Amino acid sequence: MAPKKGTSAKKSKPDEAQNEVNKSEGISGKDDLSKTDAVTEAKASTKSKKRKAGTVSEAQGARKSARGAKSAPTHAQLLSFLLSEEALKHSSPEDDTGDSKLRTYSLTALNPWEELLSAVILSRPISHRLGMRAIRTVLNAPYSFNSAKATQTAGAEKQHQALWDARTQHKDKTAKQIGGLADVILDTFASTTDKEGKSLAGVHDKGGDEMEEEMKLLKSSIKGVGETGLNIFFRRVQWQWLSAYPNVDGKTADSLRKLGLPQDPSELVELITANWKALKKVELAGADEGQRKRRAYVMVLERAVGTDLEGNIEAVIDAAAKVSA
Repeated sequence: MAPKKGTSAKKSKPDEAQNEVNKSEGISGKDDLSKTDAVTEAKASTKSKKRKAGTVSEAQGARKSARGAKSAPTHAQLLSFLLSEEALKHSSPEDDTGDSKLRTYSLTALNPWEELLSAVILSRPISHRLGMRAIRTVLNAPYSFNSAKATQTAGAEKQHQALWDARTQHKDKTAKQIGGLADVILDTFASTTDKEGKSLAGVHDKGGDEMEEEMKLLKSSIKGVGETGLNIFFRRVQWQWLSAYPNVDGKTADSLRKLGLPQDPSELVELITANWKALKKVELAGADEGQRKRRAYVMVLERAVGTDLEGNIEAVIDAAAKVSA
């Protein structure tokens, strides 16, 4: 399903622990006792041992629980940590964050064309790290596919070479898809205000600034672009496109749930607004405060998903719990 505004994900309940049943101890009577007395005495002894064993076990369990208990981070701590530089090492491959001069998926405020191109690459069945590397390769010199026009002008040979240099999988199919994407944007969604095909203004014009209509247009117009790619694109572009803000797709909702953050878009917006005094200290892209808040919202979503894909949910929860209030 496409992401919907106000959609919330149900929280899963943790499994209940089950206790194992102890086995009865064996009984041996003494020769000088009656059979009845022997059985009675043995049963009493067994009950006493069980009570003592249970007491010891409970005490040991309590001590173990006390040692292993960890304080859960507050929502404010989670937001602060996810927007920090420290969070990047948990949510992104190291080579995607090492050079601030490069245009990368993890660090750069990409334009809508670059976001759509990235979404197409990431929707292929490849690993998170391979996807990041492919995006980094096509967005920087010597390729610099930073607009639909630049991508189309490069031609098929250069588009193929870019994917080969990225050392990714599905090179030929992805290269053809990138070329076709540039053609569709320039031919179908051409706009007098966006001749280079960077802002994708034509998608807004034909979609009537309605996210669901824009999704339908892109899906029907671009070969190979499905729900996964569109969910990625609209998750990332919503700080620039008000028609898409705020939304949370299913994959992102699951990552937010694992971290302990609200999955409902409106609740997450309210949480960011309530903590904005502390969060606005972070350097965020945006022309005004409203856009910077939307950028913060997108970064929280993106880093939650990245953390999940990198398998670092528990590490982020532990780190966030240490953030100063």
